[in-house]
Amino acid sequence: MVKFLLTLLVISFIIRFVVPVVLRLFVGNLVQKHTRRFEQQFGGSGSPFSPPASGGGPAPGEVRVEYMPPKQKPAQPKDFKGGEYVDYEELK
Repeated sequence: MVKFLLTLLVISFIIRFVVPVVLRLFVGNLVQKHTRRFEQQFGGSGSPFSPPASGGGPAPGEVRVEYMPPKQKPAQPKDFKGGEYVDYEELK
């Protein structure tokens, strides 16, 4: 009985503390490998948080805001007396 409890304790310790660390390392390496493969295949810059590869972007620490003002609607003519008449029937 003591041997069974000791074995159960060791297994629970391994599952609780060792397996998450091993999985974190394995999954981290897997993600890095796929990221490198994606970069090679598509020429991406890697992480979305990394600075752009081209020199045309803003310097680190600077903020660039691109604003496009909304287009103004064309003014309606002053002699506009309403829209097109649409006949309808009232349903009861």
